[in-house]
Amino acid sequence: MNLPNKLTVFRVILIVPFVLLLLGGSAQWGWFTAIFGGVLEYTDYIALGIFIVASLTDLLDGKIARKYNLVTNFGKFMDPLADKLLVCAALICLIELQRIPAWIVIIIISREFIISGFRLVAADNRIVIAASYWGKFKTTFQMVMVCLMIANIDALAVLTQIVMWIAVVLTVVSLIDYLAKNKSVLFNGDI
Repeated sequence: MNLPNKLTVFRVILIVPFVLLLLGGSAQWGWFTAIFGGVLEYTDYIALGIFIVASLTDLLDGKIARKYNLVTNFGKFMDPLADKLLVCAALICLIELQRIPAWIVIIIISREFIISGFRLVAADNRIVIAASYWGKFKTTFQMVMVCLMIANIDALAVLTQIVMWIAVVLTVVSLIDYLAKNKSVLFNGDI
């Protein structure tokens, strides 16, 4: 297994401590409090650190894979899956912590399912759909949004809301962009 793939697997593994730490302070996790009571007030910040490290591995594994020609089928499959698992886990935890409305998470996760399905259809037709700039902007704003929501700093509440709305708009715009640019893949010329 090459280095980019190891980084991808590491990102998936990081999801477990991230979720445990982010949700560890909630009342129903009494066992967590009993074990980690001394660091309980810092769990959000530790979780934030883990999320940032995991997000940075996403940048790093892609750059290394392209620079040293280490692109593999495993990486093509696991890298986007690891990203989706990380972001979806974070968003679902943030619903539990009442820091983001569920309907926004539904929009974001629905977009990911639609694009993933769309890419499967394209792959079946031997067509590769590259990430668009809209998709990259969407990902950036979603990551920043998640970081701000995990940090949960009152002084940044307005900024957090603005970033959240930008992330939602970019989620919808990037979906429309993908579908519009690649509709022939889905309909095979039937429209």
